[in-house]
Amino acid sequence: MDDLRSSRIRATTLGDMLLTAADQFPDTEAVIFPDERITYQQLAERALRTARSLRALGVGGGDHVGILLPTCSEFLDALFGATLLGAVVVPVNARFRPPEITYVCENADLKVLLTSHRYVDTADFVPRVMEALPGLADSNDPARLDLAAAPKLTAVVSLSGDDVDGLLNRAAFDSLAGQVSEDEVHLRRLQTRLGSTALILYTSGTTSNPKGCMISHESMVRSSIALGRRYQLGGEDKFWSPLPMFHIAAILPLVSIFDVGGTYLTAEHFDAGASLSMLETEKVTATYPCFWTIMGDLVQHPDFANADLGAVRLMNANFAVQPDMVWQTMEQAMPDTVYVGTFGMTETAGTVTTSRISDSREQRFTRLGTPMPGLEVRILNPENGEEAAVGEKGECLIRGYSTFTEYYKSPEKTAEALDADGWFHSGDICSLDADGQLMFHGRLKDMLKVGGENVAAAEIEACLEKHDAVRMAQVVGVPDPRYQEVAAAFVELNEGHEPDRGELEQALMAHCKERMAGFKVPRYVRFITEWPMSSTKIQKFKLAEDLIEELGQT
Repeated sequence: MDDLRSSRIRATTLGDMLLTAADQFPDTEAVIFPDERITYQQLAERALRTARSLRALGVGGGDHVGILLPTCSEFLDALFGATLLGAVVVPVNARFRPPEITYVCENADLKVLLTSHRYVDTADFVPRVMEALPGLADSNDPARLDLAAAPKLTAVVSLSGDDVDGLLNRAAFDSLAGQVSEDEVHLRRLQTRLGSTALILYTSGTTSNPKGCMISHESMVRSSIALGRRYQLGGEDKFWSPLPMFHIAAILPLVSIFDVGGTYLTAEHFDAGASLSMLETEKVTATYPCFWTIMGDLVQHPDFANADLGAVRLMNANFAVQPDMVWQTMEQAMPDTVYVGTFGMTETAGTVTTSRISDSREQRFTRLGTPMPGLEVRILNPENGEEAAVGEKGECLIRGYSTFTEYYKSPEKTAEALDADGWFHSGDICSLDADGQLMFHGRLKDMLKVGGENVAAAEIEACLEKHDAVRMAQVVGVPDPRYQEVAAAFVELNEGHEPDRGELEQALMAHCKERMAGFKVPRYVRFITEWPMSSTKIQKFKLAEDLIEELGQT
């Protein structure tokens, strides 16, 4: 059990957490990339310089700074540099396509966007940004933009070395730091409240566009500290996460290990062979792979059987929601590792429940842990709103310090998710056993979970319905051995659109791929002339059942 009597509340801002670590552990390696190693002191100096440049562009407390970068040291410079000013960081999903980038730039009211010539999903960020922001290349002054697509955006910074019309290049951005003193940054830092928004993370809901989830400094820092305590992390630990840095499940372990002066290890792109080499060479002690897409690649890689992973004492593996093959393989290969499960989401700054190291093997392998100290979890029957019995499935509600403040510019969506008593209605179907251990069973909302990413069916449906041939689209999730679940689209065509169905299927997939991240694109497209109906609604479960039967997955 958690020792509640001795627990104390500790909270600070993200910027101050980095500076405190630099004070206490200046020469300790804060972050290790495959080709770069950065100490806490070095990271603090880099972040302060970035903050000075951002301040010269007019960024101050409460302004929104977008980061469209892969996992890299520049992402960390921007993350901590912006928060040192009291600005709000808006990490943009690196797989977003131009229409999605346009939406975030406008909806999030970005003042500055930081990007570079980097590739994710074989696409370069800079051309994506240029397409997302018409007129950018024609701007007379890259530090004073005036764009209809993003009215509040004053600058797009390319952290690459080359010149691009309309963008502020790296040399010009760095030189701006000379216009602002470090004391000016610290003045802004010291004005920042713990309840101020630190991050706006865009997460898919049941509507056609993602929602901007506002996370305070207190929520992010306290949630991270709680995770580190539950896992008994210390300054000697090396914490590896393969997840992209724009994801809450990457920021959470990063801040957790910074709190204790340990080292965070990651890479720009996940590669199973390179990851196994890093785990072995660096003698990583704690790992956060989380999802089957990553776990599967690790255990199925030819180097896995011979990799020396004996230093790994802890792994967040979520065996309770993984295929049996995963835990059987991992436990045989790494019998001395403590495997834990976790349940969480963006709206709760990451983790809600996770295993204790002292939990039994059965609990850690078949459940997703107990709530962090200070968080409350309730399971309500969705039919009558009453408290569910032990073991009974229902909607999971969460309340406590880690819940998000609101959805940016979406009071209606906020009111739907947060009730008057402060409970967040997650839309996830869960249960609690007699020991207070939580288990996840699925989603109450019309949502998919593709390789760990939330995907709103409505977002894909809206994209498909923009195609001239489509009268109506309905999207469901079907099982997938790699991604756990993938999108399948059922489409009713407009009159006059009866071309070769195979060609149209590919055309609709290509239509989606141009407009949204690859993981959202339907894996299957089926054409339909008559929908299965209840008295008033399309019965999506019947669509899914029919396709699952067709695919032989029953």
